[in-house]
Amino acid sequence: MGTSTAQDLIATYRGAMARFTTGVTIVTTVTPDGPAGMTASAVASVSLDPLMLLVCVGNTLATRDAISGSGVFAVSVLSQGQEHHALRFASRCDDKFAGMGLRTGHDLAVVDGAVAYFVCDVKEEVAGGDHTIFIGEVVSCGYSADSEPLVYFGGKFGSLCDPHAHAQLAFDWHLASSM
Repeated sequence: MGTSTAQDLIATYRGAMARFTTGVTIVTTVTPDGPAGMTASAVASVSLDPLMLLVCVGNTLATRDAISGSGVFAVSVLSQGQEHHALRFASRCDDKFAGMGLRTGHDLAVVDGAVAYFVCDVKEEVAGGDHTIFIGEVVSCGYSADSEPLVYFGGKFGSLCDPHAHAQLAFDWHLASSM
């Protein structure tokens, strides 16, 4: 699919990026007024030695200034069924944390029931167009081996497909329907 104008290129870029399946995360930090956070899909591993990851945060978001000011952030990788958290943190509502379950034992907000989490100290801030790339050194992390991640593709939330489980369900359904 070719492009002819800058607007066409932007539209094509957005469409192409929507075809890149990503995990869904909530990035949190602290401010003098309490916790701050946002939904993010631009998260990636950077290094194993030292342990580092990056998050990309829009320059117009309050969370960007909060991370820059605090020097710390946490990333919670959401699990299936946590779409409501992703939608809440993607909005500009006043108290995104109201009534939300958080893991204890962390200075930063970490989403309870998340598939994985990472607590980081900011090591670098890099300008990236209309975003800031925060590179953090991981000081704490954990995961749940028995939960499934929430994924995002084509502008919609989804889940991973386990072919073996689906094959077993199809077999069981076919067997039951033939009796």
